[in-house]
Amino acid sequence: MTITTREWLLSDAPQTRRQARLGALYQGWLTFRANKLALVGLVILILLVLIAIFAPWISPKSPFAQNLGGRLQPPSAEHWLGTDALGRDILSRLIHGSRITLFIVGTVALVAPVIGLFIGTLSGFLGGWVDQVLMRITDIFLAFPKLILALAFVAALGPGIGNAVLALALTSWPAYARLARAETLSIRKADYIAAARLQGAGPMRLLVGHVWPLCVSSLIVRVALDMAGIILSAAGLGFLGLGAQPPMPEWGAMISDGRAFIMDFWWVAAMPGLAIFVVSLAFNLLGDGLRDVLDPKGAKE
Repeated sequence: MTITTREWLLSDAPQTRRQARLGALYQGWLTFRANKLALVGLVILILLVLIAIFAPWISPKSPFAQNLGGRLQPPSAEHWLGTDALGRDILSRLIHGSRITLFIVGTVALVAPVIGLFIGTLSGFLGGWVDQVLMRITDIFLAFPKLILALAFVAALGPGIGNAVLALALTSWPAYARLARAETLSIRKADYIAAARLQGAGPMRLLVGHVWPLCVSSLIVRVALDMAGIILSAAGLGFLGLGAQPPMPEWGAMISDGRAFIMDFWWVAAMPGLAIFVVSLAFNLLGDGLRDVLDPKGAKE
């Protein structure tokens, strides 16, 4: 009797390791798909990635082209989202600004969790004075509000998108370090860790091969939920003129440019603000869906 692909993936007795892995992935997708809002968030983020990739082709106008004769025009057939104080098309600037947003989010999401994972697992696994030193350093970073600390770093390094990304990464890792340490403390005395140690596995092999894989799922959920805060922090730096510099179409800087006209020409600041809201909401919805898949106990609580 032949079985369908679905039955093969959902088998209670997988015959190979490959079948077991594919079955776990499929079951995770079914759990994620059951959360309709998470699917909405995923679709929005996929659209954002596609918009960023094809920005030069789908943008109706140049994001830098100025037209002082058509400044502060309301949304119309020619300019769907209106124009700013220099006559630049807001829709085109939003489309190209999605690249900056994804660059910031992607870089921080790659750098901060890796730093936090390494410090947190090292602290929890070794314990003793290493744990005390690393956690006190972590506490120092956590004692300051993230945005205030990022402002201090950018003020010291100088304005610019690269320095803003570095500042956000340096201020985001402590939360991941705390989470990784808590996970490590719960598993470092497990039987399979002791068995691997008896087989001759050294501390680094135990960390990389046995501890890190068990911490990754929690970090992924935390990263997805933190992306909205990172976007808002990046927009805050851009709003203050410490992020991407003119004429780059960064969403926070666009809001700053439009605040002087907010009462009479609301669309100049409202459109980039709406873009930040939608993308932040999408990341939160996606994070909730990933939590259902990767941390079902936490989702139930």
